[in-house]
Parts: sequence; C-alpha cells; structure tokens
Amino acid sequence: MELTNLTIQEASELLKSKKISSVELTKATLDRIHNVDSKVKSYVTVTDELALQQAKQADERIAKGENVTPLTGIPFSMKDCISTRNVRTTCSSKILENYVPQYNATVTNKLADAGAVLVGKTNMDEFGMGSSCENSAFFNTHNPWDLNRVPGGSSGGAAASMSASLCNFSIGEDTGGSVRMPAGFCNVTGIKPTYGRVSRYGLISLVSSFDCIGPMTRDAYDCATVLEAIAGHDEKDSTTYQSAVPSYTQNINKPIKGMKLGISKEYFVAGMEAGVESAMQEAIRTYEKLGMEIKEVSLPHTKYGLPVYYLLLFAEASSNLARFDGTRFGLSVSDNAKDVIDIYLQTRHAGFGDEVKRRMMLGAYALSAGYYDAYYLKAQKVRTLLRRDFETALASCDILLAPTCPTTAFKLGEKTNDPLAMYLSDIYVVATNPAGVPALALPAGFSKDMPVGMQLIGKHLDEATLFQVGHAYQQVTDWHKRLPSLCHRR
Repeated sequence: MELTNLTIQEASELLKSKKISSVELTKATLDRIHNVDSKVKSYVTVTDELALQQAKQADERIAKGENVTPLTGIPFSMKDCISTRNVRTTCSSKILENYVPQYNATVTNKLADAGAVLVGKTNMDEFGMGSSCENSAFFNTHNPWDLNRVPGGSSGGAAASMSASLCNFSIGEDTGGSVRMPAGFCNVTGIKPTYGRVSRYGLISLVSSFDCIGPMTRDAYDCATVLEAIAGHDEKDSTTYQSAVPSYTQNINKPIKGMKLGISKEYFVAGMEAGVESAMQEAIRTYEKLGMEIKEVSLPHTKYGLPVYYLLLFAEASSNLARFDGTRFGLSVSDNAKDVIDIYLQTRHAGFGDEVKRRMMLGAYALSAGYYDAYYLKAQKVRTLLRRDFETALASCDILLAPTCPTTAFKLGEKTNDPLAMYLSDIYVVATNPAGVPALALPAGFSKDMPVGMQLIGKHLDEATLFQVGHAYQQVTDWHKRLPSLCHRR
C-alpha cells in the first residue's frame, strides 16, 4: 500500500482505525517530496518541522477520540499566496521572497482546526498571473504526466503536488481558471466555489472581485469533504455568504436520472483539439446513459468573456499591487535613491517579473482619465451580461458541461513568447469568475497520453449538485484513478 496515493477517505479510515498514524503518513509524504519533487518542482517551501508537529497533535486527537474530523492527520499542500503564520508566503515573486506573515488566513485556521497537516507551500505564476506556472520568479513547475510539459496555472504547483502524490489534498486559488485548468492538465479534481462561499481573508489578492480559494483532490467526494471544512461566513471578509454550509457529502450518492445537463454551443467550436472534443462527447454520452437529459443552451456573450476578464484583471491587479512599494514590507531597493519615489520605482522594477509589469501597465492605462469609461466601465457592464447568460442557461437545466481547455498540456516554453496565445488557453474557464458561479473540474480521459479535463458549471451556492453529478460520473469511469508513472501503486 502506497500511503501517498491514498484518497482522503481511504487515509482517514486507516487513521481512525489506527492501522496507520498521522506521523507515519506525514513522514511518507515528506520522504516522497524530498525524493521526487526535484523532478516536478511543485514546492517553494517544505514545512517538515511544522508538519511533524501537527501530525503528532493529530495522532493525540485520534487517540483521545476528540475533535476528530475527516481531515484530521491528512497531509496537504497550499498555494503560496495564502497566508501562513511563521511560514514564508512568497506569491512566487522576488518582491515577497522573504516575506513571513504574522497571521493565518481564515482557510489556514480552519484546516488547522480540522487537524489537517501542512507539508508545504506550492509554486505558482507570480501573483497568479499566468496559465502555465512558467511566470514564477523561482523556477518552472513540471507536469507529472510529462516533465517536458506545463502543469497549467496559476495553481500549477498545487495541481502538480496532488498529481504526483506529494500530498493527499491541495489548496489552490482560482481567479480565472487557476484551479480548474491545472486540474485538467494534471488529472485531478478541483473546484472553484461560488464567489463568497470561502473567505478570502489572508489571501494575497490578485483580483478581489474574482478570487476564489478551492481544493484539489483525487475525486469529487474528497473535494466535497475539503470544501465543507473551509467554506462559511467570516466576519473578516464582508463578501462571504451568511448562509450555513450544507453537508456536501450527505446527498452525493443520490441518482442523477432525470436531471438536465446543458451543453453550450459556444463552448464547442472549431479549434478544439480532436482528442479533447472526443473526450467531451464521450462524457456527454456517459451522462446520457446515467439518465440525464441533454439540452443545448446558449451563452451568447461568451466571446466577450476573455477580453472582459483580462481587462478587469489588469485594472484590479494594478490597484492591488500598488501596496508593494518598498517602503512597508517585502523587498526594498534603495541604491543611490534620491527620494521615496526612486525607492518605489527601483523596488518594483527589481521585484516584479515581466508578466506582472505588463498587466499592471495595461491596468493603469484602463483606469486612467479619459479611458475609464471606454474600457473599465464598459467591461463591468458586459460582466453583468455574462452573469445573466449563466442565470438564463441554468434556469432551464441543472448544470452545464464544458471543457477546461481546448488542448491538453502544452510544452514548456511553447507559449512564453506569445502572451496572447497564452491568454487564449483560458478561454473556457474565465467567464465563470466574473459571473461568480461555481465550477467543478474532473478528469475526463486522455489525448495522446495526456489528461483531458472537463468542468461542470452550476448555479450560485449549488456546489452540492456539482459534487453529486461529478461523483456519479466518477462511479462509472476510472480516469480519476489513473496516476502518472511517477506514482504507480506497488
């Protein structure tokens, strides 16, 4: 039995029955990280000492039978833009390379309260700006299915750590597909919850009105388990919903016969890789066999999703990143500085990578006098139309199905010199973030030996239906059980 290949459900049962200990499971995970991650490069920081301390505490909880949850003693990784007290949190940027927060994010506290074990912080595109994990200031993360290919972004390290069995679950963050795209590329399950379902307190913001923290796991059941633990109202985040968090696993086994599955004609167009389209059609046939009614729907403003998303991202990111100025925290460069403005300019020039600079300049332009109405305000109006598209389509069906990406994972370096081609990789995932709706990414097959991902898109606060429909699919397929050669079960 390979402990690091276990699902949360499998590991939790073994821990509760005392067939294994959390210390044993955590040591196995840390050993695997130190032996394998030099190839994958998914971790920026590995927290050996903290992990073993938390694992020992988890074993004590289990021994006493007190406050034991499904996550007690389970090792996990976390995207390096979520604050962890006394643990370096870098956003994979030189400007925060040595930043150590003095407080935990709400999600970090909730997982600690559940007894989960943090084994490390994962690599990402700098400040979440990228689709391939090649914009990290430190190193590129590699796809465990083919080390010459990207894992997707910006939560590439989180997805790769999960795919390579370097943790039993991972916490990512989705601004415009940043959980779902890498989940699809790496053959794991991941969810972007409804905006406001999970607290953003302690998340280093990219786009405050889009950002959503979400888990990556082996299957839909595990994903439901983790989301239930981290979701809920938070007084420190006024955008979180007041409504109680349902038990996402309670009705996950209910049949889906008679439910309606919407297929948007705008998502199935020329340009999709043949193997990806074949996998999507096979997934639709699978749902049809499970008794779902297939219904064509329209999302007429889909073609505007990508420009609206990026224009708003550039604008909000430009504003959010203004705080990194070399005078308060993080990197400070003041060589022969004449004044504070000189410090500000030198620090940002040295600390930010090219993609971050590109997006900040475009955002500042969109917000500048004379262009605000023409760009930013107009994009906000179209954002409302995108939201209405989803509301209308989901009024006539229970859920929508779409690919996560028009292709499988591309090769490292293939698109780094063509920003527009890189942005187009996000075409199927970005619209859900301006609309605020939840979406669940699932493994759906393979094309030329590389994973294909699909996403299920649901109504606001209806993650339970996403998990129900996703779980039903995974009960009759085994794509999610397949592991890269790095992880073959013994």
